[in-house]
Amino acid sequence: MPAQDSHKDADRSRRSPTGPAVTPPRPLAGRPPPQRNEAPRRRRDFGSLAIFLLLVSGVVISAYQDLSRPEAWDYWKDQYISPSTTFTVIARADLDGAAAGRRALSVSGKIGAASATLFRERLDEAGLAAGDMILLSSPGGNLNQAVIMGEIIRARGLVTAVGSADASGRIKPAYCASACVLVFAGGKTRFGVPGSALGVHRFVATASVSDPVAETQRIAGALLGYMTKMGVSSAIVESMSETRDIRWLTPQQALTMNLITDPLGKP
Repeated sequence: MPAQDSHKDADRSRRSPTGPAVTPPRPLAGRPPPQRNEAPRRRRDFGSLAIFLLLVSGVVISAYQDLSRPEAWDYWKDQYISPSTTFTVIARADLDGAAAGRRALSVSGKIGAASATLFRERLDEAGLAAGDMILLSSPGGNLNQAVIMGEIIRARGLVTAVGSADASGRIKPAYCASACVLVFAGGKTRFGVPGSALGVHRFVATASVSDPVAETQRIAGALLGYMTKMGVSSAIVESMSETRDIRWLTPQQALTMNLITDPLGKP
């Protein structure tokens, strides 16, 4: 660089209001400035997007397959859309005798495909302790869910009674039939509310099974094992097997079968 040009550049730097001027480097003769290559980055972005779409599609397909089964859809609908069972916490159940003044959870309505899950959640929310009451008013419903609910009741040391509660907590007579009786049997103590009714009938397999007769026999054996575990006489399974229609037990029959363990009124 000629000396005259150097002096001119230095003079411009001193006169710049923002400080010394920085002169950009001149490109080397015959060599173009380097260009950025975007192709590898585009390929990486496309690959990441493809992997993400595959993962999402796998989840969606799996969810669709799960919900495409009738029992899965019934469970989802019963849990999130329209629950079959209603749960109400009662601060003080107004019953006579040994059942007076207990906290209770009222369980009413049909026993649906997700009732056991909802039942466990409501129990946790209510904070019921051993000796508190489950008050039942139900026409029955899902056999497997009823057995699970009965097992939960027994595991937590809760007691059961058949009835419904008014706004003051006073218990009124109600009925408990079919699968509801299995829930009632889970009580460590099972109170007999005067005027309430317990109804049993034969449980049969659905037409969709390959061998309905064998499945009905399996159900009867499972019910016998469950009721025996709960301390109920095997006579109740015999009563169930006698008819497909509801058979309403008298208070004396329920007491003789040990289905009711503490009658609150004279049978």
